[in-house]
Amino acid sequence: MKTKNLLLGMALSTPLLAHAGTPPAVEKKPNVVIFFIDDMGYSDISCYGQKKWKTPNIDQLAENGIRFTDAYSASPICSPSRAGLLTGRYPARMGIQQVFFPGNYTGIPQKELLISELLKTAGYTTGIIGKWHLGSREKFLPLQNGFDEYFGIPYSNDMAEQVYLRGNDVVQYHIDQSHMTKKYTEEAISFIDRHKDQPFFLELAHNMMHVPIFCSPEFRGKSGAGLYGDAVLEVDWSIGQVMAELKKQGLLDNTLVIFSSDNGPWLQEGPLGGEAKPLREGKTTSYEGGVRVPLIAYWKGKIKPRTDHDVVRNLDWFPTLADICGVAVPDSIRLDGYDISGVLLRGEKSPGNVYAYFRNNKDVTSLRVGDWKITLPQDKIVGNFWRASTAAHDTLLFNLKDDPSETTDLFHKYPEKAKEMTKAIETYKANFGPIPPALVVWGNDQRRELQQQRHKAIEDAKKRGVKSKKDDVDGFIEAQ
Repeated sequence: MKTKNLLLGMALSTPLLAHAGTPPAVEKKPNVVIFFIDDMGYSDISCYGQKKWKTPNIDQLAENGIRFTDAYSASPICSPSRAGLLTGRYPARMGIQQVFFPGNYTGIPQKELLISELLKTAGYTTGIIGKWHLGSREKFLPLQNGFDEYFGIPYSNDMAEQVYLRGNDVVQYHIDQSHMTKKYTEEAISFIDRHKDQPFFLELAHNMMHVPIFCSPEFRGKSGAGLYGDAVLEVDWSIGQVMAELKKQGLLDNTLVIFSSDNGPWLQEGPLGGEAKPLREGKTTSYEGGVRVPLIAYWKGKIKPRTDHDVVRNLDWFPTLADICGVAVPDSIRLDGYDISGVLLRGEKSPGNVYAYFRNNKDVTSLRVGDWKITLPQDKIVGNFWRASTAAHDTLLFNLKDDPSETTDLFHKYPEKAKEMTKAIETYKANFGPIPPALVVWGNDQRRELQQQRHKAIEDAKKRGVKSKKDDVDGFIEAQ
């Protein structure tokens, strides 16, 4: 394992103390389950405003836990966001500016310490089921990054050949994605059953709601609102099944459950993408719809049910889990997340009211401080089938408490606040430190392959007499 010597040294020389605060008084180390959904929009679930379908199991987590209204992913796209969740560091610090493709020879940097590796020093069994997307070469896979077990697709479900890995080995080719959500659920239940007598960390990273969208026959048509809604209902069912297993094994009192999404919805996919209402834009952008995500934390008997409007980040889970699980974070690691165990367990205010937005994952393009957000000037971005088009603009200033949709620029109305926020983002950028070169570099062949794939989908759609943008998207999906 890449950090074997580092972890052994930590285990022998570092007392298992929390990085900040005091661990809660529990009989034994708590289990941790993270539900991490792909491309799920802010308002794709009913407790965040969805009216077209109901998500009773996710809603129950929110009703009995904390529902955060102002929670952020580490990035508006997949690989960087997942790296941020597992390291507590902005992906820009790691050079992860784009998503990893199966043909890339790079992945999560070997020097990075993941929460899976940290928790192993405290005696945890660690597992991840579903989407990995931090490199598909063997040295970058989960088992080489602190996880004891892995089952799933190592990249997005629209990339290359879809295969299931168990550990480092391919165990199934030509998978039927219609049964994928159900298969992941079975694997999660098995993991809990096999490790119920020891502390465990489990991430269930569903490939849904990433295009192409699939669900099992039992959920086809169930939402009455199309395939996307049907797939959301199956993900909700999956979470209900895992929660039922935790209850069956008597683990609810000692398990912290976290639910979130890796970034905003893929709006370019029309009815096969999600919703971020009332937020502006979606995936690939640094507007609120790209990075503000649903986030729920549940722990029976430990977390008091409520809605929380503080600024929190998925970056915060690394230091928070270190604290709650009783393991020290090495002083040499510069974290961007904050320990929010006090927010969860004692009703305290979030220790950090700042969030930095990286539109391109290589430099700060916007900054939120409290209720205010400043966005630096941007040239026009011409989008494509996966990246959103955005108009050129000058410096923008929004009050997100009053205007979460980012519709009213207040830069000229509040000159003093504009000056304050301009100074704040300049200071943040200056203090962030050096940014390494990009890890993901697309070769000409890879770019050409994607362009040809897109062109073929469009031509195939034209041959079928398709003219609408929606059906053009469908044609692309069918070509996958």
